[in-house]
Amino acid sequence: MSARHPDTPTSGRKADVLFDIRTVIGGLFAVYGVVCLVWGLVSFTDADRAKTGGVNLNLWTGIGMLLLAAVFVGWTLLRPLHPAEPAADADQAPAGEDA
Repeated sequence: MSARHPDTPTSGRKADVLFDIRTVIGGLFAVYGVVCLVWGLVSFTDADRAKTGGVNLNLWTGIGMLLLAAVFVGWTLLRPLHPAEPAADADQAPAGEDA
C-alpha cells in the first residue's frame, strides 16, 4: 500500500481521472477518429466513391468519432469521480478477524 502524506489531500487525484474508463474510451475514440479523418482527407479514390455512393465514409466516421470523444471527455470533466477517502484505521483488521 502506498502512504499518502496528510498535507496533500489531492495526491493520486490526477491518476484517478487519468485512468477513469471514460477518459480511456474518449482517448481511444480521439486517436481512431483522427486516423479516420486524415485517411478520409488524403485517400478517397474513385473506386471508394463508387463503393459508397459518393459518401466519404472515413471522413464522416472520423468526425463522428471525434465528436463522441469530445462527449466522453466532457462527461469526465463535468461529472468527475470523487473516490471515497480510506478510513484512518483501514490498515487494521476488525477485532474478530485474523490477518
